Amino acid sequence: MQFFLEVLLGGLLSGVMYALVALGYVLIFKASGVFNYAQGAMVFFAALTCVGFSEMGMSLWLAAPLTMLVMVALALATERIVLRPLVNQNEITLFMATIGLTFFIEGLAQLVWGSQVHPLELGIEDVPLQWMLDRTGIAVSQFDLIAALICAILVAALAVLFSKTKIGRALRAVADDHQAAQAVGIPLQYIWAVVWTVAGFVALVAGLLWGSRNGVQFALTFVALKALPVLILGGFTSVPGAIVGGLIIGASEKLAEVYLGPMVGGGIEGWFPYVLALGFLLVRPEGLFGEKIIRRV
Repeated sequence: MQFFLEVLLGGLLSGVMYALVALGYVLIFKASGVFNYAQGAMVFFAALTCVGFSEMGMSLWLAAPLTMLVMVALALATERIVLRPLVNQNEITLFMATIGLTFFIEGLAQLVWGSQVHPLELGIEDVPLQWMLDRTGIAVSQFDLIAALICAILVAALAVLFSKTKIGRALRAVADDHQAAQAVGIPLQYIWAVVWTVAGFVALVAGLLWGSRNGVQFALTFVALKALPVLILGGFTSVPGAIVGGLIIGASEKLAEVYLGPMVGGGIEGWFPYVLALGFLLVRPEGLFGEKIIRRV
């Protein structure tokens, strides 16, 4: 039981970090009604830009705000150049635009900062918490706990922002119907700029945390795609769903790796969440917290 709790707790802490990445997808989807395929590239770009500034001699406390300014500029440019000309276009058109944006961001990041792996040190040691180990015998990484706490605070703050504020209500109106929102005076371009800026901030935090653990490299874009099963389980439009889905995916992949991995030769952690999501699609396609779509024919 002690080992089971240790694996479960480690999975839940990783799940909170997955939830943060998934939240970036949710925000864009709620604002534009399209899946932002470029979110993974934004995570990679933010982390690589921050570590690039650090390697120029800046401290992390200066590099991170400068990177946020770069992400704001990227968000505003995306709204002005990519989204604004495509207002009221078909959803698949917007989705294809985000695919093109993905390759542009990835290429720009590597053109400016190079394609080699960059180490990133946040000053958080990846060692077991001694006091918990002494009292319970359960080894929990200090890095995982602090990273999960940071992600939890950010997720909670964004959940309140987009559910209890005027911007949040405007965002929901824009997500429901672009033309109707514009008709009642909601500035569509402003809402999209705000949401993409917030998504850029989420990408920065996620990129720093995952980059510190795995190194800042192109593989960060694939880590961000681990949020896809989270979205399928929780629902593409639900902030609470991103949280619950992240916890489920984080816990299930760790438990599957430990208890089912030896039966299939290991390596199950990388693909088990997608199998779980596929099975979930067959039962509840809209997700746990997603709105059930009823179409009358």
